[in-house]
Amino acid sequence: MNLINFLLVFISFLLASGFVLYFFQDKFIFINGKKLSKSEPYQFAHTFEEVFIKTPDNNEINALHFKQVQSKRVVLFCHGNYGNLLKWGHRVAYLLAYNYDVLVFDYRSYGKSTGNFNEEAMYTDAEAVYDYIKKQYKEEDIVVYGYSLGGTFATRVASLNNPKELVLEAPFYNLKKAVRYYSRIAPTFLLKYAFRTDKDIVKVTAPITLFHGNQDRTTSCKQSKDLLKLNTSNKNEYIEIDTATHHNVRDFLIYKDKLKEILAR
Repeated sequence: MNLINFLLVFISFLLASGFVLYFFQDKFIFINGKKLSKSEPYQFAHTFEEVFIKTPDNNEINALHFKQVQSKRVVLFCHGNYGNLLKWGHRVAYLLAYNYDVLVFDYRSYGKSTGNFNEEAMYTDAEAVYDYIKKQYKEEDIVVYGYSLGGTFATRVASLNNPKELVLEAPFYNLKKAVRYYSRIAPTFLLKYAFRTDKDIVKVTAPITLFHGNQDRTTSCKQSKDLLKLNTSNKNEYIEIDTATHHNVRDFLIYKDKLKEILAR
C-alpha cells in the first residue's frame, strides 16, 4: 500500500469513527436498559416508596425512597450510566446498614423516567430530586453520593446547595478526559456532552471524599486526584483502594470503614 492509499484509508477511518461518535454517542454514554412501564412493580428486600418527581420541563423522574423507622438522615445516590432502578434499587441496599435512608433516582429516559437526553436538563432533574428530599430532611442530614457518571450530577447538586457531605466513587474529571482515557486519538470535539465535574467541584463547600480503585480501567484514579486539586479544603480526602476496579470498591474493608466514619460524623 503506497502512502496515498494509506492516507485515504486512515482519513476514511477517522471520518467513520467521527460519524459513529457523533450520531451514536447517546447509546455509548447512556446504557439505560429496557424502558419500563409506569405500572411495572419493583420488588426489593427492603421497605421503599416509589415516587415520581416533576421537572421544570414537565417530565417525571422516577425514584426509589428506602426508609427506615429511626433514621432522620438520607443518602441521595446518583447512579452510574449502566442500568436503571431494577439494578440500582438492589445496588444501594448496603447503605441502609449505616442507618441512613436512601433515595436513588433514574435519569431521564432511564427506566420509568421520561424526557430525552440533554445535559443541562439532566442537571436540572438532579436539582429537582434534591429539592424533593430537602422538604423532608435538614440539609445537614443529607449526604450526596455519586458513582461514576453520577459523580458529575452529585457534584453539581452539592455545588448549588449545602449538604452534609459529598462522596464520589470512581468519578471522572470531565467527559472529554474520560473518553481520552479510552483512546488518545478519539475526536472529542464531536462530543455533545461536557459533564464538567471539574468546573463544579470548585464551588462545593461540603467536605468531599473521593474513593477510587487503582485498577480502574473505566475512569483513571488520576482523574480523582486531579479533581481534588481543584478544591483544596482541608476537609477533603482522597482514598485510593489497592487492587480495586471500577465496579468493586464497595467490597473493600478500607471503603466500608471510611464510609462508616463519614456517615457517623
